[in-house]
Amino acid sequence: MALETDAELMLRVKAGDEASFDILLEKYRTPVVKFIQRMVQNSAAAEELAQDVFLRVYRARTGYEPSARFTTWLFRIATHIALNALRDGRKERAVQSLDAGYTGAGGSDGLHDDSPLDVGDTRPTIETYLVESSEVREIRGAVMALPGKQRAAVLMHKYHELDYKQIAEALGCSESAVKSLLFRAYETLREKLSRFAAPSAATASE
Repeated sequence: MALETDAELMLRVKAGDEASFDILLEKYRTPVVKFIQRMVQNSAAAEELAQDVFLRVYRARTGYEPSARFTTWLFRIATHIALNALRDGRKERAVQSLDAGYTGAGGSDGLHDDSPLDVGDTRPTIETYLVESSEVREIRGAVMALPGKQRAAVLMHKYHELDYKQIAEALGCSESAVKSLLFRAYETLREKLSRFAAPSAATASE
């Protein structure tokens, strides 16, 4: 017997099946928390905001129609809540490690926490580990510094592998606007992180 799709599960939730909602919650809670955590840079706030996301999903169950993929609909709600939190200043800027809660992909959420971009040497030495850790933190910091919608587009595109259409639906804009957001975001990241290309270029010239 084939497993039910997310849309089928949500239609069962719409019909009053609480168990189907629990399945969706179990499947998507971690990806949503991590997405919001990257958006607001606050682990505690991410947990609270993720609860808001699923509360809205549950409250919206009676009007749910599978016109888009469930993940697209879910990330539309998560993006809206995260951007509102940023605008409302609800995130705390007290010391919050960018690495907090990032303990690995942990399942099929499509996240690659330890390699947001391809960086660094993989030699198993403590010196290399420290250098790579510093580089990863710098890369994450550069992503976190992007404006809200650019950051959301990059996170959905890079970490969650959503396509342009899905990101456009999540952000409530056109696909061309998404391409523009990603172009500007990746240009900014290339400028800020250009030094990471230098070692490989130097090695190639030797």
